[in-house]
Amino acid sequence: MTATAPAFCTIVPPHLLDHLARAADPDVAAAARRTLVTDAANRTARRLTTVMGAAAVHAAADAPAGTPKRTIYDARHGTALPGRKVRAEGAEPTKDATVNRAYAGLGATFELFRDAYGRDSINGSGLPLDATVHYDEDYNNAFWNGDQMVFGDGDGRIFLDFTIAVDVIGHELAHGVTQYTANLAYFGQSGALNESMSDVFGSLVKQKALGHTAEQADWLIGAGLLAPAVQGRALRSMKAPGTAYDDDVLGKDPQPATMDDYVHTGSDNGGVHINSGIPNHAFYLFATELGGNAWERAGQVWYDVLTGGRLAVDADFADFSRLTVTAVRDRFGVGGPEDDAVVKAWSTVGLPTE
Repeated sequence: MTATAPAFCTIVPPHLLDHLARAADPDVAAAARRTLVTDAANRTARRLTTVMGAAAVHAAADAPAGTPKRTIYDARHGTALPGRKVRAEGAEPTKDATVNRAYAGLGATFELFRDAYGRDSINGSGLPLDATVHYDEDYNNAFWNGDQMVFGDGDGRIFLDFTIAVDVIGHELAHGVTQYTANLAYFGQSGALNESMSDVFGSLVKQKALGHTAEQADWLIGAGLLAPAVQGRALRSMKAPGTAYDDDVLGKDPQPATMDDYVHTGSDNGGVHINSGIPNHAFYLFATELGGNAWERAGQVWYDVLTGGRLAVDADFADFSRLTVTAVRDRFGVGGPEDDAVVKAWSTVGLPTE
């Protein structure tokens, strides 16, 4: 097993911003370049924090177990974190819709992990949930920095306000759950699993908040983030990886759905946002084969593997697929519909289960 440090994780991958940074439209290119520079600085700061150590964070004394402790801050288009406190737990909604969406999204994520899996916040011990909105100028991203959530407002040309999509909030906070459990190394297949776990639980946050079954869900990550002029529906599709967008400026969604199209690349930490399409698609196939609420049986299996202590930090896709089969059989028995569905899902995307 190899050691790893918690990663700085963004919803918009570097390869997509690199593409936008070469856009003919100078405003689009400038916003992408500014975002890349900001992300690089935050990535470096995260590494330094990891090396030097950060103060331990504990549940707030006035927050009973099983209840969220949310605080929303406003960066006022600067980059100093956390910014000015604008809404605390239990406070009335503000006049700022962005603040209110962030607050609601933190709550929806907290509720999924509590109600479906009995987890008290992302660390399992009541960790306060902090988020900063209105970060930087024309910032085309949202991220988890190991301690809190941060949302940009987008440039208005390619991306809109990053609090619009509740699954983005769930995705980034799920990186925190991974950080406190399996802590999957953020490179290659383990990094793609890290990203996929966040897409899975981000999608489940949205599905539970909307009351959608697996059949009703859109299985899109970041629907509503793309500006009206962009030819696309979302950042990623779990149902049909590679089809989320196809735009002259944004480019073509590069995600594969199966191992036959696995992308070998040195960019994006070895393609962590690209090849995550493969385990994403396996989860979609598993959940829709079972039907009903995907956060129940299908989500429980993925949660069992993430938190069960047998998933190595450098696990590859085959390690993960085999562990899901073990988890299914431990929880539901051998030869049942869950067993058949998970084996079929992994076989469809080209991964072993034995």
